[in-house]
Amino acid sequence: MEARFVLLFLCLTEVYVRCNPSPLEDVVIDRYFIPRLCAREVQTGDYVRYHYNGTFTDGKKFDSSHDRGTPFIGQVGLGRLIAGMDRGVQGMCVNERRKVTVPPHLAYGSLGAGSVVPPDTVLVFDLVLLDLWNPEDKVQMFTLAKAQNCSRAVKTTDFVRYHYNGTLLDGSLFDSSYRKNQTYDAYVGQGELIKGLEEGVLGMCVGEKRTVIIPPFLAYGEKGYGTEIPPQATLVFDVLLVDLFNTKDDITVDSQEVPESCDASRYKRNSTYNTYIGMGYVIPGMDKALQGVCIGERRRITMPPHLAYGESGTGDVIPGSAVLIFHIHVVDFHNPMDKVDIKVIHKPAECNVTAAVNDLITYRYNCSLLDGTLLYSSDHQDKPQETVLGAKRVIEGLDTGLQGMCAGEKRVVIVPPHLAHGENGGSGVPGSAVLLFELELVDLQKGVPEGYNFIWLQDSPEQIFQAMDMNSDEEVPLEEFSAFIKIQVAEGKGRLRPGQDPDVIINDMFTNQDQNSDGRIQAAELTVKVDAHDEL
Repeated sequence: MEARFVLLFLCLTEVYVRCNPSPLEDVVIDRYFIPRLCAREVQTGDYVRYHYNGTFTDGKKFDSSHDRGTPFIGQVGLGRLIAGMDRGVQGMCVNERRKVTVPPHLAYGSLGAGSVVPPDTVLVFDLVLLDLWNPEDKVQMFTLAKAQNCSRAVKTTDFVRYHYNGTLLDGSLFDSSYRKNQTYDAYVGQGELIKGLEEGVLGMCVGEKRTVIIPPFLAYGEKGYGTEIPPQATLVFDVLLVDLFNTKDDITVDSQEVPESCDASRYKRNSTYNTYIGMGYVIPGMDKALQGVCIGERRRITMPPHLAYGESGTGDVIPGSAVLIFHIHVVDFHNPMDKVDIKVIHKPAECNVTAAVNDLITYRYNCSLLDGTLLYSSDHQDKPQETVLGAKRVIEGLDTGLQGMCAGEKRVVIVPPHLAHGENGGSGVPGSAVLLFELELVDLQKGVPEGYNFIWLQDSPEQIFQAMDMNSDEEVPLEEFSAFIKIQVAEGKGRLRPGQDPDVIINDMFTNQDQNSDGRIQAAELTVKVDAHDEL
């Protein structure tokens, strides 16, 4: 049967009930399998997910969710199912099986359903209920075993390690940490867990076992997850809390100092260690140890096992329950939300013209790491650096730092990695490096908008072709066109794109106007844009 007829289970109007009486006055329900445990029964307003086979009384099948491999999902008692099915699923338990016989006036009546269900037909549905939930449902938690000693319980921002079995409401297993032989580790309250599980583990103690039942809208909702969790699925987690800690747990800082000099040969590795803080990328004690440090600072950190590698240790390097001592030197740090930091060191008394997108600028610079390591300098080149702002010729943060400068201005600009060379770094720039630029704007030539070669700075001549046709012979060759444009630029009436050979630009403009490519522009060929300040 076409799915659109049966899956919708549309209700019929009262007219069909009255005009088409049936020997069956109501649905007939055969509860041929009832589970021993039934936590709740289907009520009006509940959502249900069930498989079914639909047949006629002679046993001929007209539809089946089993054949499609997709259970039916719908809301009960609000007219979203055919009336007979609304009645037929009332009071069902998850995993219950029923045979529901529906008379025509509570099904598709005297009209039937297309070519699939004839008029005045009794329908028989064989159902198995897989799931039910209500929009008013909340997370349910049942404690199976309490810990003997509980010095602290899980709260928001804690890091937890737990084992779990995850099943659907009908008992189908969809995931298990035991099968993977490893705990699931996550921060609580930071979006790393589904909302229902975030709530379900709060208040747990190490060693405690809980069953957590989560309605779909606090789990994976309408989309489900992969092939394991269907849409609108209630999830059941049996959780055993193995460990928890918080980045605010105490560590011991034995000493703090910033030496006057640093011998790089003391380090065995030739690169820094880069990480995010407070997101579980490093052991919790290191997360804590790096909080509040300053650039260039050194610390000696003594870290207890529960903030390091715990009872198991790691590999052959760190034994179980080992106290660790770290000597750290902070080279730099940043936050993914950081913006470009601009400090004006010197500004000329007159600063009427400032650099903006599309302008051609010349500038001097020193580029360093925050610890003072010089990476690059324009002083090591034959001439100052040149670029067009907004043309993606320099890193985004530097482009931002150069905008708004006037000739002679000096700035110190700090650029975070995500606006510089990112986590991978660049040529001569280490990964995740914050860059410090010392800038001086040497020269500035105002540009033209992207896609233009020339713009008018004043109103263009009303009779532009006549103004361009200097010898009044009603045609303008390249030489005459070039002379006209150069006069406009010289008198400050127009501007060519900076940074390129003017003759090349003018030749390109002439080619655009010489539509028949005969080497001269005539009045009929000249195209003038609506905006008087736009290019010809």
